[in-house]
Amino acid sequence: MKQAFHEITLKTKGQGLYNFTRKTLDWLNKQEIKNGILNINILHTSASLVIQEDADSNVLYDLKNFFNKLVPMDNKLYKHTTEGKDDMPAHIKSALTNNQLTLSIKNKKLILGTWQGLYLFEHRLEKHTRILSHHLIGD
Repeated sequence: MKQAFHEITLKTKGQGLYNFTRKTLDWLNKQEIKNGILNINILHTSASLVIQEDADSNVLYDLKNFFNKLVPMDNKLYKHTTEGKDDMPAHIKSALTNNQLTLSIKNKKLILGTWQGLYLFEHRLEKHTRILSHHLIGD
């Protein structure tokens, strides 16, 4: 059994979904591990991780708009408003989605569906630097 660790840093330009599939695949291709489990964790509480359609950008647009309607940016609704109108809504959106993903690796291939990609879901309005921790274990 072997393990490998890696961090990917993504710079976001504000709210939206950012595909990091290629960065993860590039790192995986350099690893000796052929079969195992990959856990990806985001080290932030106002952004999240999702597996989503990678073929039609309208899906990403609709997801962002749906979450903005589901969790409105209205400071009258929240006590925690320290960092602006998007602060608490970003935390709620993060709680409703994922802070980590666990995926299988088989024969050096990441097991994803045909149209699936790995996305950082930025919930804040301003640009941020986000860190994604990758932990690969297997043989």
